[in-house]
Formats: sequence, C-alpha cells, structure tokens
Amino acid sequence: MQQLEFQLNGEFVELNQLLKLVGLCDSGGAGKALVASGEVAVDGQQELRKTAKIWAGQVVTLGDISIRVLAGG
Repeated sequence: MQQLEFQLNGEFVELNQLLKLVGLCDSGGAGKALVASGEVAVDGQQELRKTAKIWAGQVVTLGDISIRVLAGG
C-alpha cells in the first residue's frame, strides 16, 4: 500500500479537493466522480459525500493508496 501525507492549511479540507491536491485526480470535479463511485473510504468507512470535511488525524483510502491528514503548522 502506498502511503501519502497531507498537511492541512486550515481546519479541514473537502474530500474532493484533497484527492486533487495529492495528485490522485486532475480536478475537484474528477475528485467528486471518484467519491461518487464509492471507491473512497475515510477511516475505513465508505464515504459518498463529495465535500465531506476531512480533519487532521483522519485517513483517506482509495484503492491501495492511503492518505494520512496532518495538522497544519
């Protein structure tokens, strides 16, 4: 499994934007499509809300890729 880390700039990031910012898709719209497909999980639970707020400490998975979200500096 490939593990990535993402450091927040604010309190949270929307799920579709996170997927774009780490390079898993080309746009926020493509991120929304990935979420709608049911392939994305947050903390081990399938997430279908495209703009779900992702907070520090959460882990987002897509296939064999895991993204750990870290608090901003």
